[in-house]
Formats: sequence, structure tokens, C-alpha cells
Amino acid sequence: MTEAAARITQGAMYERIGVRPIAGALGAEIEGVDIAGGVDDETFGEIHRAWLEYTVIYFRGQRMSPAHQIEFAQRFGDIHRHLFNKAMDDYPQITELLKMPTQEANAGGRWHSDQMYTPQPAKATMLYSRELPAAGGDTMFASMYRAYDALSGGMKAMLADLRAVSNGNSGKHPSGMTREERVAAGTIHMAQINPGDAQTISAHPAIRTHPETGRKLLYIGGHTERFEGWSEAESAPLLKYLLAHATRPEFTCRLRWTQNALAVWDNRCCQHFAINDYQGHQRRMHKVMIKGDTPF
Repeated sequence: MTEAAARITQGAMYERIGVRPIAGALGAEIEGVDIAGGVDDETFGEIHRAWLEYTVIYFRGQRMSPAHQIEFAQRFGDIHRHLFNKAMDDYPQITELLKMPTQEANAGGRWHSDQMYTPQPAKATMLYSRELPAAGGDTMFASMYRAYDALSGGMKAMLADLRAVSNGNSGKHPSGMTREERVAAGTIHMAQINPGDAQTISAHPAIRTHPETGRKLLYIGGHTERFEGWSEAESAPLLKYLLAHATRPEFTCRLRWTQNALAVWDNRCCQHFAINDYQGHQRRMHKVMIKGDTPF
């Protein structure tokens, strides 16, 4: 590790990488790593530990091919394929997020956790910046650890046995339309595929335990429609409160993208929001997701 990287680490137990926290709640920049050049097991062990500690980690100045991104993603686990978004023809493990200057809507423009509506949601998402606007297009993240910790004892007790139902084709999208309706209206900018008989509505504990850290967290997001056994009308007031609570500013960090940057975040314990503030400009990102397990 370079002397500069050692200074960034500031006494933490990292010997092979530099770790620069970017906010109090979550997020850290990793330095001293060339992913395309190869990452040995000891270095990856520290990267993985930093990921669990900070939830969102990112690496700037990484000149990577799609094959490099896939190879690095597989260090975290098997690839999780998106149920609705069409993958790249040459690299079916990658989904290209392309917003062209003529398009208004973006992908991920609401607080959510990826693939929460599947029985085993993606545990991680890896996003690589290939083309960026001159300004804008940042991504925000919110810690669901912090959101849970800040709940009152009474709220924690009430949520302890509740299961939240998430729907991948919900009409509760901010547009008020289902995916099919958005495709028909031309307001969804990504090519879609038929999920076939895959399960796209799933119920998971509203209070989840992280399988690696053992910490409890609030597990809801933009795909959540209601609580199991509750009607949507009954669920709405509580969901509205929890979704607002979960994204309080003090629980968040903001990643300012630069060219050839790679971010890896833990969907099990954070939500993210892609900011759509670059109308008239183009943004191209490559996304890979990693398979997770059944939430408990």
C-alpha cells in the first residue's frame, strides 16, 4: 500500500487498501487498488471487510472492460439476473443503464433496494460509470442500520413480526403506472423482458437481520406495497412514515460519479436513489448484481 493510502486509512485495520469514509452514516472510497490488474485474496478480503463496514464502497479511476467487471463481481458471489430489464447481448450478466439526451425518465429514480420483490433479493449491486454528464447524475444511499437504530422501542416491537410485501410490477411506481403501462406509454427507457414464471411479488421481514454482520435493520423500500395480512389502505400510513424516516439526511451519503468509477453496495442494508438532474445530457452505466439469500 502506498504512503498516501496508509494516511487515508488513519489507523484502521487495513494494510493493503486505503479507506476514506465519505459520511458518518455509510460510504467509503477505496484507494490503492487496480481491479483490472487483478486483486489477490488478501486484498479482496480487506475490500470485502470494508464493504461490510461501510455498506457502500467505490473505486475511482478504474479502467475496466465488461469482462473485468464480471470477474470482480463474481468474487462477491454468483450473478443475479434482473427479472425485467434486458441484459446486454454480448454480456448477459450486465445491464446497461443508458439515459439519452432526449429521454426524461431515468432508471432507479426513487428510493429502493434492488430486486426486493424476489424470494432471494440481490445482496449486492456493482455499478460502473462509462459515460457521464458534465454535472449531475449522482447516486444517494441511505443506511437501513441507522434507520432501524433510530426507531423507538415501541415501533421496533410492532414491526418485529411484520412482513413487508414488495411487487416488481406495482402500479405504485412514482409514475402511477405498472411496467407494462410505462412501456406502452414510452416512459420507460430500458428494454424490458418477460419474467416468465419467476416470482415477482415477495414478502420479507420488515426488520431483517444481516446474515454476515448480525445487525438488525429496517427492510423496506420503493417496491414495498403493504404489510402481509394488511390491506394497502391500512399499510399506507405506516409505510409512508417508515419510508420518510429511512431516508432522513443523517442516514445518507451522496456519491458523486467520476469517469471510470466503480461502486459496490450492500442491498441488504441500504437503499439507493439515482438523481435525475441532467436533462438533455447522456449517462451510461454498467450494472451487475450478486445473488443473495432468503431474508430472515
